[in-house]
Amino acid sequence: MSIHQQIEELRAELRNCLDAEERTHIRQELDIKELIAADGDQDAS
Repeated sequence: MSIHQQIEELRAELRNCLDAEERTHIRQELDIKELIAADGDQDAS
């Protein structure tokens, strides 16, 4: 395997890791927003 092929494979791997990290981060933000919204609903009742 050439060095160029190895670099491309590592880049793809990094991209996948970053995508997964970003998805986790977005999911956490959504969870927080849902908790805040749920908390707001309780205050209204």
